[in-house]
Amino acid sequence: MRHLMARTEVSSRERIRLYVSTILFQWLLATIVAWRALGRGLTFSQLGLAKEPLASTVLVSLIGATLIAFGHWMNLRRLAGSKHPAAERLRAMAARLFPRSAKETVFFTILAVTAGICEEFIFRGFVVAALFGAGLSNWMAVAVSSLMFGAAHLYQGKGGSVGTGILGIIFASVRIAYHSIFPVVIWHTVLDIVAGIAGARYFATRAAGEADLSSGQP
Repeated sequence: MRHLMARTEVSSRERIRLYVSTILFQWLLATIVAWRALGRGLTFSQLGLAKEPLASTVLVSLIGATLIAFGHWMNLRRLAGSKHPAAERLRAMAARLFPRSAKETVFFTILAVTAGICEEFIFRGFVVAALFGAGLSNWMAVAVSSLMFGAAHLYQGKGGSVGTGILGIIFASVRIAYHSIFPVVIWHTVLDIVAGIAGARYFATRAAGEADLSSGQP
């Protein structure tokens, strides 16, 4: 991330390569975690992998996804005109990492689905199950897993890491309450897809336009 953020421009090919490499890495990591978790005796139920989610779980997933999509879109739209340091950093990230073409958007969407499945399985499935196995209480499992989730997103900066950790508290609480990672997989996926599409629309396009103006291009 430091390398990419230091660049004034990232090509479409480089963005797609980043998306694909991250997709492959996350699936590889999730596969290894699943292999070792099942090998250590953790069950599908303990990992939050119910065979068929209950109707209430599906309803919560859909309602939550709708609220998250609307709220996140409006928040990004609001931040687009802000001069706050967090907005400036997001604008810089968007200009380099968010999709700018239909082809890039397809790969980014696959990445969003991958992150929703793999990250939620690792942090809310495996980590929570492992912490329960170590004898931690519900609130301790929520706190520790959320701290780990926030630390894994330090590339977003301190503010982004803290925000992600807070989101992790909500996700972990729902996972425990419904004994399933299904809702948070849906929420995470929707969150990332909206971030890519809205971020590209409100941040990446604007940042690219400002770069053209500063360079004197029409």
